[in-house]
Amino acid sequence: MRYLLSILLFISSYSFLYPKTIMQIELSGSTEGVIQIELLENVAPDHVQQIIKLVNKKKYDGVAFHRVIEGFMAQTGDVQFGNILTGYSSGMVGRGGSDFDNIKAEFSNIPFDRGIVGMARAQDPDSANSQFFIMFQDGHFLNGNYTVFGKVLSGMDIVDKIKKGDPNKNGMIQKDPDFMNKVIILEN
Repeated sequence: MRYLLSILLFISSYSFLYPKTIMQIELSGSTEGVIQIELLENVAPDHVQQIIKLVNKKKYDGVAFHRVIEGFMAQTGDVQFGNILTGYSSGMVGRGGSDFDNIKAEFSNIPFDRGIVGMARAQDPDSANSQFFIMFQDGHFLNGNYTVFGKVLSGMDIVDKIKKGDPNKNGMIQKDPDFMNKVIILEN
């Protein structure tokens, strides 16, 4: 009993000493709900810093999930062309970024399992900026090629319901995408 109590005490003090940073997404559109993502600062510190800056500047509020592929992932974060409140461009969404510099890759050994959140990028591994994706299922072919910066803590049932894109158009959503209505950072 004493041993069990010691373990529980250690676990609770560990979480106290190492608080989690959580990005909370309030989803709107055809699917509504809240998604909480633990940001993995110890795995991808530069990526997490950029995400936090974008959230704190409210750049993600109103940004669509513009590319959603059934059984693979849901992509969002194009703050330049993907904001449905200030001008969603179905022809350009997915090509934009933020006013911040691109981020150097921070690849890790964390596998792209269901619920993992990774940074989207162009061909250049150091081209990640503001776009990210949430995995619907395991996608281990991405391991070591994209930066993992988070994992879904709660709301995976909401993620599963995000409006899917046209499979003939690489999952792109032309009309009425689900979107991040409000995104905030919580310190746990």
